[in-house]
Amino acid sequence: MRALKLIIATPSPFARKARIALLEKGLAFTVEVDNPWISGASIAAHNPLKKVPVLVTPDDGAIFDSRVIVEYVEAKWPRPPLLPATALARVAVHQVEVIADGVCDAVVLIVLERARRSQLQSRDWLARQMTKVEAGVEEAARRFADGPWFVADGFGLADIAVGCMLGYLDLRLPEFPWRERAPALSELFGRLLLRDSFRATQPSAQPLAVVR
Repeated sequence: MRALKLIIATPSPFARKARIALLEKGLAFTVEVDNPWISGASIAAHNPLKKVPVLVTPDDGAIFDSRVIVEYVEAKWPRPPLLPATALARVAVHQVEVIADGVCDAVVLIVLERARRSQLQSRDWLARQMTKVEAGVEEAARRFADGPWFVADGFGLADIAVGCMLGYLDLRLPEFPWRERAPALSELFGRLLLRDSFRATQPSAQPLAVVR
C-alpha cells in the first residue's frame, strides 16, 4: 500500500486527533507540517477552506476535517476499532468529540483575539469564549463519569478527542486550572500520555499571521 500523507499544523488539536488515529491503527504515513496562517500555505492546494488536517490518500484524494478523516480511517481499516459497533453508541462518542472540538474552537478564538492589539480586544468576546471552555470541560467530565475510558469497550475516539482538547488547553491556556476542575479528566490525561501515540504528537506553537 502506498503511504498516506497527513498535513498538519503543530499546535492543532484537530490535526493531532487525526494523527493519533492513524498511529493507533498502525498505519504507515508521512507528516507534512504547514502553517495555514501564512501566505502561500500549501494546504490551499488540498482543502479549499485552507484548514488542517488533510489526509492525502493514493486512492481517494484529499480527505479533510478531522472527524471525516477518522471516519474514513475507521471504514478503511476497522482494526483496532476506535468507534463502537452500534449506531447509538457511536452517536454518544461523537457527542463527546463535538464537545472537545467545541472547546478547542473556543480556545482558537481566544488565541486570535489575544493576538490583536490590547485596545482592539473585546473583553466580552473573550469572556464568551471562556464560558464555552469552562462548560465544555465540565460536560466532558460529567460524561466521563467513573472511567477508565469514555466507552466501556475501552480506549477510542472519545478519549482521543478529549485528550487532544486537554493538551491544547495546556499549550494555549496554561492559566486555566482544568485539572482542579476535572480531576477525573486529569487522571485520564495521565493514562493517555503513557501511550506512544500521544507521546509522539505533543503540540507546539506556530506563528500567527493576524491583522493587528
